[in-house]
Amino acid sequence: MKNFTDLISNENEVFNSYVFWSTVLVGKILCMFFLTVRLRMKKKFFPNHEDAQLFKGEIKFDDPDVERVRRAHRNDLENIIPFILIAFFYVLTNPEPLLAINLFRVAAISRIIHTFVYAVYVIPQPTR
Repeated sequence: MKNFTDLISNENEVFNSYVFWSTVLVGKILCMFFLTVRLRMKKKFFPNHEDAQLFKGEIKFDDPDVERVRRAHRNDLENIIPFILIAFFYVLTNPEPLLAINLFRVAAISRIIHTFVYAVYVIPQPTR
């Protein structure tokens, strides 16, 4: 049985994969912020008076496109943060590398595809 420091070292390919895909997912969460800002700037809809004044826009809280991106961002926060925590504990169980690495890949790529079809290029239900 490996000890804790062996499991969270650079020699452990499962840990390396975990760190890589977790970083990708955190980067994705950060990109959602910029996607929201881009949409707000494009449509000139802002949630507060100061921004609306500064960018010569209007105050609007319920634009469907902006709200869709915000929901996708919130969904990422609700799913990615627990994934990172649970996946770390999974790494500590010394899993089979092939299975663990592929699980991390599938989870991360699924989150990216979800955002793409839900918030960027909207595919209507029931296709999604």
